[in-house]
Amino acid sequence: MGGRSEARGSGARGPEVRRSELRGSELRGSELRGPAGRGGRGRRGGRRARGRLSAAGAGLALCLLVAPASGAVTDAAGDGGSGGGAGGWTSEDAARYWTAGRMAAAVPAGAGSGKSAAPPGESAGAPGARATAGAARSARHFGGVPSVGVLFSVDQDARAHHCTASVVRSPHRDLILTAGHCKPGSRAAFVPQYRSGATTQPYGVWAVERGFTDPRRSGTGPGSDLDFAFATVAPDGRGRTLESVTGGNILLRTPGYTTDVTVIGYPTARNDPADQAVRCDVRTSRLTGQRQLRMECGGFYGGTSGGPWLSRFDERTKTGYVVGNIGGLNGGGPSGPDGHRTSYSPYYGSEVFRLYARAVTR
Repeated sequence: MGGRSEARGSGARGPEVRRSELRGSELRGSELRGPAGRGGRGRRGGRRARGRLSAAGAGLALCLLVAPASGAVTDAAGDGGSGGGAGGWTSEDAARYWTAGRMAAAVPAGAGSGKSAAPPGESAGAPGARATAGAARSARHFGGVPSVGVLFSVDQDARAHHCTASVVRSPHRDLILTAGHCKPGSRAAFVPQYRSGATTQPYGVWAVERGFTDPRRSGTGPGSDLDFAFATVAPDGRGRTLESVTGGNILLRTPGYTTDVTVIGYPTARNDPADQAVRCDVRTSRLTGQRQLRMECGGFYGGTSGGPWLSRFDERTKTGYVVGNIGGLNGGGPSGPDGHRTSYSPYYGSEVFRLYARAVTR
């Protein structure tokens, strides 16, 4: 995870949607009405959007599935338990392995794989914090949302809470989105709306099966514009899919470099002792020289990489349209003690939808 392994949308009317992108994010016409709720109910946004999205229809969606899609595929886990997950790694195995104690003991991955740590005595902004005059705003701690959570994995015997991921609506209802540099190790798990120290997580622990990244991705240069990834997760012990439990956000083309978003992430406890989700509502700009967005908001330390940039976030349904993720140049932000104050995101265009198609074509 290069930088933060660890985001505000268009104007009031919402972005113009290309039909090809709608095909990628939603395959059934009945679901093209806004982000899904738990158990498949519509969770977000606006009757205007529902009308446009439903018009795309299921037939258009199918076209994307047969379009060429580039992407490297990796097994994300494979050394524990038995059952239907990758290498026998199931969500039941993940829940048994990732106990409250193991989660509490998890540490960030090694040097170079997370956003800059907080300076001594400094952590993410307190709830409701706002910057003083002339300074950037700060993220606030909050209780999180069901569709965003933490990635845990084991890499060379080092336990790690290293990135953030979010649930994206998909035909198989088992897909998460994160940064391309957030490569999960063995025994990888996704914990939605992670609660530090909780004996039982509110939405369970889900085994990560397969990851999908663009093979052209790199930490610098044009390849850093491709710092996004998808992964599938195994069903839980009751046979339920992740999205049916948490709901999901709709993948959408980035509406423009200047856009209003809600950015959510989980800094690691090493960087932010509160060990809690943070969010910031902010307007983006363009990162000079890159096909990337940038935002200025403090508190996005190591662990927040992969966190979604949500356009038209609905406070009632807790979902939105995902138009970016923390990632990009240097893993999602500048280096140095103040690196947490600036975050980057890839600009979502045709490349992210081709990778999405690769992830959902089974």
